[in-house]
Amino acid sequence: MAYQFLKAASEAGVVTITLDRPPLNVLNIEMMEELIVALKWADEQPESLLAITGEGKAFSAGVDIADHTPDKVAMMIDVFDRLFLTMSEIEKPIIALVNGAALGGGYEIVLFCDLVVASEKAKLGQPEIKVGVFPPIACYILPRLLSWPLAMEIILSGDTIDAARAEQIGLVNKVLPADSFEAGAEDFLKRISELSPAVLAFTKKAAKAGIGKDFSEGIKAIDQIYLYELMKTDDAVEGLQAFMEKRKPVWRGK
Repeated sequence: MAYQFLKAASEAGVVTITLDRPPLNVLNIEMMEELIVALKWADEQPESLLAITGEGKAFSAGVDIADHTPDKVAMMIDVFDRLFLTMSEIEKPIIALVNGAALGGGYEIVLFCDLVVASEKAKLGQPEIKVGVFPPIACYILPRLLSWPLAMEIILSGDTIDAARAEQIGLVNKVLPADSFEAGAEDFLKRISELSPAVLAFTKKAAKAGIGKDFSEGIKAIDQIYLYELMKTDDAVEGLQAFMEKRKPVWRGK
């Protein structure tokens, strides 16, 4: 499918969606509708991982202010929520490759990913408070990722943080030099993309299954996935057999 504001490609076990609305990949309603379509397409592909990044020097500077006006804001919030509902339903792990600034709604996309790799020059933050609004998705997810004081500082101050600080507080998995970001990101992805797509998907499902539950309820849900979904895959059998035979597994993706 041809996109106006995105690029999408599959290679070496990774589906990559690139935000492509120069110069700062600002999200408008049409672009977010495209992104929803692209995300659904990506989840249907056989690759192990989904990576989201931005063209140029920015990941995304957020949602277009023009789409916050009274005549458009309800439509914008609707598509914005549908975007994150779609992300929440993606079975394969999602990795944000943050090559530059990720602000506002752009940073909320990053926050909703499973793993985050950032350039040392990346700037991250939720500046919405400075223009008289608040970031809905960040209000939901940041208190779940950080301590309350740290989450509220990011939301209430509107200040940006650099990649090193984000890594320090657990919002970034790895910070890479700007001049070798693409190669470093490729190496990071390769470690995971070479694993079984099916096992990765069930592992993500199991991790999510325990969220918000007490231990007995959570582990029961996780065990159900292990016994009745994971262990019915060819790849689980192959992985265990390969280990016992001291050979590299040959994944079939199912």
